[in-house]
Amino acid sequence: SVGLALVLLRTHIVQVLMGLELMLNAANVNLVVFSLRDSALIRGQVLGLFIVLIAVAEAAVALALVFQVYRYFKTAHIDELNQIK
Repeated sequence: SVGLALVLLRTHIVQVLMGLELMLNAANVNLVVFSLRDSALIRGQVLGLFIVLIAVAEAAVALALVFQVYRYFKTAHIDELNQIK
């Protein structure tokens, strides 16, 4: 819920990305905990590993986009970017 609050309430792009990462990590923790309940199933842990890999790729691409937006518009606030349109 903290990640969702960051995504919905913050206006800085980096804070929104941190909220997305928090939500991905929360899903990861749930998958690993539920897969530990049944030791014969390792699917949850493997899916958790894939989510970590996707989160790293998403963070790298998103930060590259944020740097380019900041370099071009000289702002990283979502509200100001909407006004620039």
